[in-house]
Amino acid sequence: MSGKPHVFRRHLLIGLLMLIPVLGLAAGKEKVARAVFTTGVENREPVDQVLRLNNAHREVYFFTELRHFNGQTVTHRWEYEGNMVTERKFEVGGPRWRVSSRKALNPAMTGRWSVTVLNGEGWPVYTAAFDYVKKKDYPKDAILPPPSP
Repeated sequence: MSGKPHVFRRHLLIGLLMLIPVLGLAAGKEKVARAVFTTGVENREPVDQVLRLNNAHREVYFFTELRHFNGQTVTHRWEYEGNMVTERKFEVGGPRWRVSSRKALNPAMTGRWSVTVLNGEGWPVYTAAFDYVKKKDYPKDAILPPPSP
């Protein structure tokens, strides 16, 4: 590399950029259009949007609207305080697909709950979290109206 390191760097950069589609790192059409924790799902839509729940609640749902994941098996990975608790897999049958998973909550397991959405190759594409708290400390929940479809 005598005298022209900028040429080498440019070729290296071009080579790396060409690998992006091969490695699946390019932004494709796949996306999580909406994803929320909710206290219920009616007609395949979330009834509200949970930010914080007190432990008087015994269940919570995670709703996801997926775009362009056709033919993939998408996973909701539920975690409590950073540790995997359960996984729920879904076969995606169309370009716009709405799925939800339910988690029964143990009132003693207060803390941070999260769900990571994994694509068909097992790569994380979205993560959301909510706080499950003691009712005596937080008598009111933090719940918003549902997001617009």
